[in-house]
Amino acid sequence: MADQKIRVGVLFGGRSGEHQISLRSALTVMSAMDPARYEIVPIGIDHEGRWFLENNALKVLAQTTPDLGALSAGDTPVTLLPHNDNRTLVPTPSKSGGAALAGQTLGGPLDVVFPVLHGTFGEDGTVQGLLELAGVAYVGAGVLGSAVGMDKDTQKRVLRDAGVPVVKYFPIIRSDYEEHPALAKKFARACGYPVFVKPNALGSSIGISKVKRPADLDAALRDAFQYDRKALIEQACEGRELECAVLGNDRPEASTVGEIIVTHGHEFYSYESKYIDEKGSQIRIPAPLPKKALNTIRKMAVEAFKALSIRGMARVDFLARRDLKKIFVNEVNTIPGFTSISMYPKLWEASGIPLPKLIDRLIELAIEDHRERAALKFSFQLKRNPQA
Repeated sequence: MADQKIRVGVLFGGRSGEHQISLRSALTVMSAMDPARYEIVPIGIDHEGRWFLENNALKVLAQTTPDLGALSAGDTPVTLLPHNDNRTLVPTPSKSGGAALAGQTLGGPLDVVFPVLHGTFGEDGTVQGLLELAGVAYVGAGVLGSAVGMDKDTQKRVLRDAGVPVVKYFPIIRSDYEEHPALAKKFARACGYPVFVKPNALGSSIGISKVKRPADLDAALRDAFQYDRKALIEQACEGRELECAVLGNDRPEASTVGEIIVTHGHEFYSYESKYIDEKGSQIRIPAPLPKKALNTIRKMAVEAFKALSIRGMARVDFLARRDLKKIFVNEVNTIPGFTSISMYPKLWEASGIPLPKLIDRLIELAIEDHRERAALKFSFQLKRNPQA
């Protein structure tokens, strides 16, 4: 592989509320990849889950408001078959009903896939399961780490069991809320207002509400239940929002720590303050922290990464009291954003790894992890006892 380009399939878009953020992240990732080292194979996933080989991806994604519909209009619908004999994209029937050619493949085998997918059907282990079946190396966490990382309730349970501090919270499923609406009010009282209400398995602050009084709780839950059958009611931690990036497989390393400062009248780090309002937030890298707090956060980030069985990369988000006497892991993101404002690449850049080198390292880690897993035995044959 040293004498030829590494063929990298970049997956973006997807059936998630974070579809548009994925397009922006994919543009950043592909633009940072060294064309002398990599052959980029852009693969867009539309809102209905169809895959397309996107021949004009970089040009369209660079537009002010990229549209995957425009990307997919003239491109080839493709898929990966769930067996590991060739790791090659194959054409599929188009939406108009055109049939794929039996046995036809598109280009050579993929050496590695970089899923630049956020949220449901991309960051939650579903795509990772397909890539495992297809026998192709891929960047980031495996099936288990992705699934647990996406499920906030399960993630917090695992972290709590591993001794990693999390805020007080209660999960509630939609059917229980509908049958016993007083249950949610009980949970909120136990946390103490204000509380945050959020969908259990979604990112980019979509569907999250800060609830200051009981009268607003039902509306916040109805909003969250649009995106998930389970919601979380969490105790608010008024103070500081901090983030740390982790990189590695068996021996992960933590970056410096950054801080998010919400401005311009926003109550918390919402979707609007992240992506809509240019003045909605500010980033401080490195965060102005005492050395003890900095070391604590970096240590907790690695502990969380290991506890959740994550590989490759993760961004660990923290909540801290203003006096830093209490620090909690808020959540772990297994496919963090790679947009121009995203913290993960910025944190590593501040730690001495610029984006092109970061992409190189993530691809190296993916190939390394795949090679190690491929060496494992997946069958067992009982040895016969010659004395029998």
